[in-house]
Amino acid sequence: MPHNHVFPAWAGGLLSGPWRRLVHKPERILGPFVRTGMTVLDVGPGMGFFSLPLARMVGPEGRVVCVDVQEGMLQGLRKRARAAHLEDRLVLRLAQPVSLGLADFEGRVESALAFAVVHEMPDAAHFFAELARLLKPDAVCLFAETKGPVSADDFARELDLARQHGFASAATSPIARSHAALLTRT
Repeated sequence: MPHNHVFPAWAGGLLSGPWRRLVHKPERILGPFVRTGMTVLDVGPGMGFFSLPLARMVGPEGRVVCVDVQEGMLQGLRKRARAAHLEDRLVLRLAQPVSLGLADFEGRVESALAFAVVHEMPDAAHFFAELARLLKPDAVCLFAETKGPVSADDFARELDLARQHGFASAATSPIARSHAALLTRT
């Protein structure tokens, strides 16, 4: 099931192009799950397609914790955040080989986003176990995978792994070209 192929940082700008807003509108997709002042986790943020709108949504008192496996993606995100005057709302972290490297955020995350990233992980079960530790009780994670690279059966298997690690799942508003579910930490 895992593809273990990470989208290359040299092509990261393609993930944040203005054309993508025609398909995915971050404010519409994330608005129901994010409030001012929250601590939100963005797993695999790339160069910030969702991270920057999240930073606007959480406001000056909130934080968006962005963790990626590629320093190049984080550098691109940092540059874009600086240009948008949002850098102070972001916490950027380079994931460790076997961990997100966010132990200091355990039990503090109020909302999370894992968009088109779980299928790239070498161990999705480990990811969901770690995510469960990071989220506050009753926190939510919007979990989505792109149709095509991830089949409906693969997505169902990923949802089963999430359930095995303390999440309940519910359908969410449709997201174009994606399988999606809202995960709640139980």
